[in-house]
Amino acid sequence: MDRDKGAYSAQVVVKAIDLLEALASNERATTVPQLAKVLKMHRKKVLALLDTLEEKGLVDRDQQLGTYSLGLHSFSMAQRILKNANMIRIVHPVMESLARKHEAAVCFTVLDRDEVFFLDVVDSFQQVKAAEMVGRRFPFFTNAAGKVIKSLSSLDLLERINGRRRKNPVVPNPELLQQELDEIRKKGVAIDVGGFGEGVCAVAVAIRDYGGKVVGALTMLVPAIRMVHERLEQEVIPSMLEGAELLSMKFGYVKMPA
Repeated sequence: MDRDKGAYSAQVVVKAIDLLEALASNERATTVPQLAKVLKMHRKKVLALLDTLEEKGLVDRDQQLGTYSLGLHSFSMAQRILKNANMIRIVHPVMESLARKHEAAVCFTVLDRDEVFFLDVVDSFQQVKAAEMVGRRFPFFTNAAGKVIKSLSSLDLLERINGRRRKNPVVPNPELLQQELDEIRKKGVAIDVGGFGEGVCAVAVAIRDYGGKVVGALTMLVPAIRMVHERLEQEVIPSMLEGAELLSMKFGYVKMPA
């Protein structure tokens, strides 16, 4: 029974995608009968899908004419997809260079609300494998990538966390986290062990755009046993900061003189 329900749910998703594609292919707004004919579906099923998609902002309905077109949220999603694809195209060569130089996995992450989202990974032949990380999410406060982004983009973090602490007490110690973010902001790099897996050391640096806004983070993942302090300070951190500076320049960031 559960398998049948799952198959039905998948079919509904496919039909919803087909409906959005049909709306996207029409330059003018479309009626329910027209969509039902194109999709070879019953009008009631088409209307039910349209109602759901309208609630999500993916479809817009003209009440007077009874026609439908793509909603603003559809265009917003498309813009984010294109933006992310363009960022990956720019960032990936630098990731490959860092991965080869240090024989380590290098990741590109962005922040989606309070979660780190993995957009791209260049894997290594070493112990830490990160290919399956693409598409995964982690709470920002559990790892170096999230912390380095937050340290530069959320100066009022403690106030916001305390404001919603009763409803969502997910951060175990906001005061300690704020102190850690302040230190990361000064150094420009975040380091942790275990945030992305047991025995994994992560070194993360932020990438900025032309307006100084943090657009994401470069993160190197290596076995903690290989990351001795001397190598970290003399090799890895300088390389990561150099890579972040190069990418920030590609995104139009100009560092102001001290």
